[in-house]
Amino acid sequence: MPIRERATAVVAVVVAVVGLGAGVSQAGAGHHGSRRGADWPTWTGDLAGSRHNAAEWRITPATVGKLKLKWAYAYPKGTPPVRSQPAVVGGVVYFGSPDGTFHARDAKTGAERWVTDLTTISPGGRKAVPWDGPSVADGKVYVGDIRGWVYALDQRTGRPLWSKQVDAHPAATVTSSPIVYDGKVYVGTSSGENSNNSPDGSQDDPNYPCCTFRGHIDALDARTGELVWRHYTVPQPQAVGTWPSGATRYEPSGAGVWSSPVVDKATGTVYVGTGQNYTGSAGEFDTLLALDARTGGVRWRNQVTKADTWRGLCNTPDAAGYCPGLGDDTALDYDIGATPNLFTVNGRKLVGVGQKLGVYHVFDATTGEVVWRRQLGVPLPGGGISGIQWGSSYDGRRLYISTYFAEPGAVHAVDPATGAVLWKTPNPADGCTTGGAAGHPEVCFPAQGAAATSTPGLVWEGSNDGKLRAYASGTGRVLWTFDTVRDFAGVNGVTGTGSAIAGGGGGVVVSDGMVYVQSGYWPEYPSEHGHVLLAFGL
Repeated sequence: MPIRERATAVVAVVVAVVGLGAGVSQAGAGHHGSRRGADWPTWTGDLAGSRHNAAEWRITPATVGKLKLKWAYAYPKGTPPVRSQPAVVGGVVYFGSPDGTFHARDAKTGAERWVTDLTTISPGGRKAVPWDGPSVADGKVYVGDIRGWVYALDQRTGRPLWSKQVDAHPAATVTSSPIVYDGKVYVGTSSGENSNNSPDGSQDDPNYPCCTFRGHIDALDARTGELVWRHYTVPQPQAVGTWPSGATRYEPSGAGVWSSPVVDKATGTVYVGTGQNYTGSAGEFDTLLALDARTGGVRWRNQVTKADTWRGLCNTPDAAGYCPGLGDDTALDYDIGATPNLFTVNGRKLVGVGQKLGVYHVFDATTGEVVWRRQLGVPLPGGGISGIQWGSSYDGRRLYISTYFAEPGAVHAVDPATGAVLWKTPNPADGCTTGGAAGHPEVCFPAQGAAATSTPGLVWEGSNDGKLRAYASGTGRVLWTFDTVRDFAGVNGVTGTGSAIAGGGGGVVVSDGMVYVQSGYWPEYPSEHGHVLLAFGL
């Protein structure tokens, strides 16, 4: 089947949340003597969204070929794909498991420090699966879950300090990794209401009264979890008639906030992107927002798509009655699902962000004026999976941007001043014909959905072919490859199997001479085991 036809199936893939651990246990506290500057405390690596660790000095272009697997943590079979990118602070790695537990382990050895069962903290019928990456700040670990809750845990013990339901909508979820600044936790809320609303959560049901979810970004008090301010991205949905099935039709809806915000400390501005409308055509869909960090007031907004209304039924036969955008080519799903990057060029502060259309946009960070745009992916309407999915990296010299189902996906180095492509390395052609992926051609795609990461001299990216690669930052040459589609003996006494690498918000984390990556996202390679967190060192 052609890649485009196979790739479109992504929008129909939904996972059921099953499996559960129990309680809170503690196996020790404290940490190694790691250098604090080498920490990776939040999804973006820093407030500016750089996803760059300038303090990494052990792993270089000269030594990267010596990386070896140091330990693995295996997840239970039957749980959802892994999405919780680790944070590493003070010699401890913090990460969520798809069974609803949250873990702190020794960063060098994988030995357990503590584990907390999030499902026991908050009410609800589903497991509290951590659906984002944690942030560690001021002695606390902050993380969100698949059910629309955000938690603060004691960094040393895992003891719950507070929990907050940021959205009571049944389909609400927190894929936006929290970021902490000036006593506040900034976090967005999204949902799968437009595609996973059937009774079994597997598809977009014509009989469902679509849709009532409103995207929003919140500022929570970091100490108590209380709401400080909220910015909604669409007006309150209203009943406007019925769908062809007779189900009530609501408009407008959607514009979820899928990604982590970033913060400019100098101006006190929060930047974050939004997704497409589910129904209707009003609101701040496909928009980069610049908000006052203290009040949530809008400083500027730039809407990069002028019409974009999409739900899962848009990809089904005879869907016109449920998807008006099919008639005028506005059923796109071209979210800004990626986290922005803040950087300065010739004294001018800029903010850039990728879009699922495949375009990387750069704006003046003060005014929102467009500075440049660059098309890097191949537009693929009706699912928006050919472009820039979750995030990019900036090392002070170049932007590093990956594309997903872009026939093939590729890693790009881009000039931050002009948008000129300095180099482009496509997903290696042998990705699906070598290693564990070779036995599953029906599953493998040359696609790179995870956010790029950089360290001095290196760019890190994983692929749907299950391979983790390190690239030379100056040339794009692949310097190191590790195939994760294989079995691993976990330090927790369980066997796990790698799969596609950490889309859904995850990416590579490099800290204090170690490399961490979650392996086990869609497409899932057949296995009798659950997926894995892998840790590498020299």
